[in-house]
Amino acid sequence: CWEVRKQNSSEWCRFIRSNPDCRMDGGFLDYLNGVFCVFPPQLLPLAVTLYALWLLYLFIILGVTAEKFFCPNLSAISTNLKLDPLAFSLTCPLHGVTFLAFGNGAPDVFSAVVAFSDPRTAGLAIGAIFGAGVFVTTVVAGGIALVKPFTAASRPFLRDVIFYMLAVFLTFMVLYFGRIRLGEALGYLGLYVFYVVTVVLCTCIHRRQRGDGTAPPGPWEPEMPTDSEEPEPSGTNSSDYGEEYRPLLPSQETSLRILTTALSPLDYRKWRRKPWYWRLFKAFRVPVELVLLLTVPVVDPDKDDLNWKRPLNCLHILTSPLLCILTLKSGAYGLYQIQGIFPVWGLVTLVGSVLAIIIFITTSNEEPPKYHCVFAFLGFLASAMWINAAATELVNILRTLGIIFQLSNTVLGLTLLAWGNSIGDTFSDLTMARQGYPRMAFSACFGGIIFNILVGVGLGCLLQMSSSQPLVKLEPDSLLVWVLAGALGLSLVFSFVSVPAQCFQLGKAYGVCLIIYYLVFLCVALLTEFRVIHLSTS
Repeated sequence: CWEVRKQNSSEWCRFIRSNPDCRMDGGFLDYLNGVFCVFPPQLLPLAVTLYALWLLYLFIILGVTAEKFFCPNLSAISTNLKLDPLAFSLTCPLHGVTFLAFGNGAPDVFSAVVAFSDPRTAGLAIGAIFGAGVFVTTVVAGGIALVKPFTAASRPFLRDVIFYMLAVFLTFMVLYFGRIRLGEALGYLGLYVFYVVTVVLCTCIHRRQRGDGTAPPGPWEPEMPTDSEEPEPSGTNSSDYGEEYRPLLPSQETSLRILTTALSPLDYRKWRRKPWYWRLFKAFRVPVELVLLLTVPVVDPDKDDLNWKRPLNCLHILTSPLLCILTLKSGAYGLYQIQGIFPVWGLVTLVGSVLAIIIFITTSNEEPPKYHCVFAFLGFLASAMWINAAATELVNILRTLGIIFQLSNTVLGLTLLAWGNSIGDTFSDLTMARQGYPRMAFSACFGGIIFNILVGVGLGCLLQMSSSQPLVKLEPDSLLVWVLAGALGLSLVFSFVSVPAQCFQLGKAYGVCLIIYYLVFLCVALLTEFRVIHLSTS
């Protein structure tokens, strides 16, 4: 499909529609057909500008869905699994490296799974996973050291770097052989299970050595802040926007009032206090948050009512299943007609409406029902479908931009996709460092991306295998893949050697070195992409 730009502009549309390699297998929009058939050749810059803006908005959708809906429901599920104090103490690190890691890495993992689903976009997944790894372990880790010099936690750091180097070496070997078989895909997942077991065992051993019942902070678990330092809850709903203005004495609210308040993603008092740039960004987020509030329930265990909003939650019984079937396989299952007569979405609407009416009649506005935790699983599934749909569109539009500008999937993955998926972690980690938790932020740099590479590659490839073809081809399409793999491995070796050499005292010099390293790597990668640096064929 890359040959389209070499054709005469009058032949672009015919070439796109007649070439099987140009077909978009998933997604709701055909971006190639849009840019080469809908827009005339003279308006190609306009089409590219619109696509770039839509790309940015897709990143906003991914970020809002993961932060405000996916992670809170995942947290609620993990909270419900803590059955007693003993189970809590044993499973606290387990939840940190499974549920919380999944919540933080959801956009990266879903993007990788979608990219691996098509051999033409597998390079995007490799570029994004390796590119995000280099970015997080250099720019983000270096930024933390610049913002707040600190002493790193020695054992968690060495453990995470060793496991990450093993994951990079395993991926390097897979790329060298050009394919990943069933055993190797299971090996990725097995290595992550081994990592989880190691984290739990290390936590238990360290707690026993300390002689008390307090577990040490894990990769995602800081020392508990005081009440004055308590972070803002991550869930979203109307109460998040106006909790401080809630009256002291409870009052009966009508169902209509509860519904309208719950569907408001904006607190006007907060709006007036914020600066203009916050308002501008919030204005872009409001449509996304409104649609998500309509389709994704959120359970918040930290609230007395568990965020139970009877009219809205009853509406979710209808909208969430509809969302799931209409986004699965780009709506193919939802539009399927049973016996050629009745569509699946109609059946789901009928069943959902009946269940919503029953729940509305048998519950009250004031007290959540005993089965309210089920809404956390429903919200988790609905938000996962939103993330999957946005990731599919993201991969398709990046592939289109690659064809327009004649760029490889690998360079798009290590730049646009990696930066977009990592920007949220960057801001959260740097903010955490400024608030006095640099050790937690630094540990998250190395601990969180282990989940992304092991589960992203392992699960992404495993889902593409079948009984007839139990392997996935991952042949490097250029020298850039090896530059990327080598840069990530070298950055890990640098940190593995230099951090203990500094007695784990990380200051501004370490941060500056990491950021300079990333800039040099980026220059080398771009020079390799544009064939200024290349292997001699003679």
